[in-house]
This record gives sequence, structure tokens and C-alpha cells, in this order.
Amino acid sequence: MVNRFKYLVGLATFGMVMGTVSSASACTTVLVGKRASTDGSTMIARNEDVDTAWAKHYVYHAANSNGPTEYVSKDNHFKVTLPADQQRYTSTPDWQQVDGQDQFGEDGINGSNVAMSATESGTTNKRAQKADPFVKHGLEEQSMLDVILPYAHSAKDGVKRLGHIIETKGSAENNGVIFSDKNSIWYMEIVSGHHWAAVRVPNNKYAVIPNQTMIGNVNTKQGNYMYSKGLVSFVKKHDLNGYVNGHEVNLASAFGTNGKEDAVYNRPRVWDGQRILTPSKKQSITKKHFTMFMKPDHKISVTKVQKVLASHFNNTKYDNNGKWVGGYRPINVPSDVESHILQIRSNVPDDIAGIQWLAMASPATSVYVPFYTNITNTPANYQKGTNKPDNSSAYWTYKMTRVLTDPYKNKLINKDVVPVQKHVQKHLDQQLATTDKQAEQLPSDQVADFLTQANQQNADYAQNAFKKLNQKLTVDATRQTKVVQNKNL
Repeated sequence: MVNRFKYLVGLATFGMVMGTVSSASACTTVLVGKRASTDGSTMIARNEDVDTAWAKHYVYHAANSNGPTEYVSKDNHFKVTLPADQQRYTSTPDWQQVDGQDQFGEDGINGSNVAMSATESGTTNKRAQKADPFVKHGLEEQSMLDVILPYAHSAKDGVKRLGHIIETKGSAENNGVIFSDKNSIWYMEIVSGHHWAAVRVPNNKYAVIPNQTMIGNVNTKQGNYMYSKGLVSFVKKHDLNGYVNGHEVNLASAFGTNGKEDAVYNRPRVWDGQRILTPSKKQSITKKHFTMFMKPDHKISVTKVQKVLASHFNNTKYDNNGKWVGGYRPINVPSDVESHILQIRSNVPDDIAGIQWLAMASPATSVYVPFYTNITNTPANYQKGTNKPDNSSAYWTYKMTRVLTDPYKNKLINKDVVPVQKHVQKHLDQQLATTDKQAEQLPSDQVADFLTQANQQNADYAQNAFKKLNQKLTVDATRQTKVVQNKNL
């Protein structure tokens, strides 16, 4: 098979520098508790960073009851027996399939309105790795969504199911995984071959998470934590950093890293996200430790989350479209292949509650299309695209916007892209409100077909607008070329 990772030289180099095991994707996560959001919804979001030319698809998996099935990964031969009943769910796999098996499903919402985003790739320090090595044929990112999301009936249930697999089958890599429903968000970190911990996100707070272990003290006597069997005794037995007492450990200290590479690659992204959402708290980008959960200065909207995911240190001296002082790694990078915001709303009926906001390619030069997940199929233009450019897939339309603006940085983005983004996003937001009202009036057996059609219409509207934008950008980009000529001749 073609190896997804062979294109990821820069990220692989980072992994070698860190001296740790990590998967190839290098992402940034944003979590928003229901009392921290403007409308009482939970939001889990992430940029998936893979390569500068690697199409993602958006697909729908129907519910079925085919009986117990043994799942075998075509990638590393991980095996697990799955339950008989599978719920419907959505996902955003790579364009490349192996023998019909989706690869790197990444994010989606299921029939119980449980959302899952997997994964936020992390690193484990050498000492912890030696004590509990990663498992060659254990669960890895490319399989995770498909073996967990169809069977989770709540956010907490998702953590339990994944935790059980890690403890019994092992993990092939360090990963952060997010689960949400309309009531709660759980953030889970898989930190070694068989150990993990999860924390319930406070309802009134948010978090911005880079490729670094972020969970601090895990108190096994408190109900807002979940953890692997024997976690505390394991840390004590192997004399890892972070042991507090017989029922408490600091996960980040025991398993994570916080060195020079993190100072350039990871911590600055936390600083940037917190700068946007809590500007009243003045912090230095060189700060060695950031509080994981923060209160926002103002309630957080979907639009505000979009702003964070599209940020490249905008309006600061660290902007990588400007002087790029310090060379810090931004949230938004050229290797973004898709960005998602999984919103579970509590102020609408359950059959329209799940919205998968999806921006293909770079969120800085794309638009977040709101997709209902109680559907019968996904838009046709989101089921196309490879690693070669085309004129029809959603991914390559939005990728071309990035390609055409990159050489001129903020100039063409501010002049051409931002006005179109605002106009299209406003239209999509209005359509979402209108479709909500219309769907609420329909018999339940007609809702899925209606929402499927609405998704296609929104997808077409946005993509057509960006195709026209790309034509304008082509002309405007050519005019940036300096022409030297004698006007007297």
C-alpha cells in the first residue's frame, strides 16, 4: 500500500528529535463546555494536520446488526471483536482505502448524538516508554474511530470502551481522544502501551490542546476522572515523575514531555488559543506551564472556535505570515487537511442536535459548512479527491484557495478571501437556522432525507462560491508579479 506517512518528513523529523513514539498527524484541539458556549451546546474541535496535498472525504456509515465481527486493521493487523449492533455514524477518512477499509476516520457523530475526535497525537517520555512500551499490533489512530464510535452511547461510555481495548489489546502510539454528548465532554490521553487517563471538561471552561500530554493531577477518588487499572501503582513502581500519593498522580509529569521542542512546537499554540479566548489574562508565549482549563472572557460561539483553529498568531509579531519572530509553530499550518467542530446542541430536538462543522484543507482559507449527521448520505463532492488535484472535489477546491494565496500571505487573504468567507459563512448560518425550523415541522421518518438534501445544498453553495473566488485569485495573483519595462517604449 502507499504509505500515508512518507509525505510527512517534517513531522517525522520532529518525532525523531523528541525521541518518542507518536503518530504522523500533528493536530490542535479545542474543547468548549456547555456553560462556556453561547447556546449551551458542547463543542469539540480539531485541525487534522497531515500533508500539503492529501484529500479527505466525508462519509456516512449506516446502522446495522450483522452480528459479532472481528475487525482486523489492514495497516498494523490490530484485531478486536466488535458488538453485534452498530449505530449510524459519520467520519472523515483519508481518500485512500485499503481493501475497502477506511483509513483515519478521525471525527464523527453517531446515532446517540455522541461525538468523537481521534486523535491529538502526543509524545511519551523515554522512561515511561521503557516501563510500558507501545504495542506493535495495538490500536492506532487509523482504526480508532471505526472501532469505538459506532458503539458508544454516551461520552463516558466511549472512554470506557476505548480504555478497555487499550488495557487488553494495547496501544500502538500516544494519542489524545475526545468524546462528547449534549451534557459532557471527556478528554482522554493514551500515554503508554496499556495506560491512560481521562478528565471531564468543566462545563464552564474550555481547553486548547497541542501535541503534548496535558492532563495534570488525576485523583482516583474523584468522579471527574477515569483511568487505567493500576495507574497509580504503576507510576510508583517504576519511579516515574508525578507520583503524588496512593490515589493521585500527575499524568503529564509521569508520561509526558516539556522540553525545548515543546517550547517551540507545542506550548505557543496554547498561548495563542488562550490569548484569543481569554485576552484579559496576560501571559508570555515562553511560559513553561499553561493552565489546561480556562474560563473565557465571553461565552464562546462556533465562530470563535473557528477563529482559534484558523489562527497563525494573527495580529502578533509571531505571525508566520509576517516576521514570524521566534519561529513558533502556529495552530493553522499548510499541512491542515480538514478542520472540524463537532457541536451537540441541547436547545433543539435530538434528531437535529448533532452538527459536524467541516472545513476542508486550511481553515484560514476555507469555510466551515454545517452538516447535519442524522442523514442517509453525505454530499457527493465530499466523497471525492485523492493526492492529485481535480476540479470537482470539495477538498481540492478549498486547497486551491490556500495554494493561490500562500505566496502573498495576508495580502490576498485579507483582500479577496475574508470577504467571501464572511458572506458564505453568514449564508450558511442563516440556512442552518431556517432548516432547523423546517425540520422540526416534519414527521420523524422524513427528517433524515430532508437533512441529507439540505447538506448537499449547503455544500454546493459554499464550493461554488469558492470556485468563483479561485478564479478571481488566479487573476489577482498574476498581478502581484513585478513587471519591469520602459514605459517610453
